[in-house]
Amino acid sequence: MSINSSVNGNTITISINGRFDFSSHKEFREAYRNLPEGSSHEFIVDMSATDYLDSSALGMMLLLREHAGSEQANITIKNCNNEVKEILLVSNFDKLFKIS
Repeated sequence: MSINSSVNGNTITISINGRFDFSSHKEFREAYRNLPEGSSHEFIVDMSATDYLDSSALGMMLLLREHAGSEQANITIKNCNNEVKEILLVSNFDKLFKIS
């Protein structure tokens, strides 16, 4: 598992490779924690290489959303495989995040 982040202007892309579970908590938080809370950044969480996520990963996504401004957060989760997308949809994450 690895998490990489890149910045392009106001867009921060966080790429998750492999399993997204509690063992990635510190790495995931490091990808955004130095940005001011409630910032006007756009976040893209690229899950093209994510093969698994669990409930702790969902919690980490909620912490990212809170950091990015809660209701005003601009976060897109993209490139999910069918299993990951199904977990996100069953968890009603499509109501909190843009999923493409």
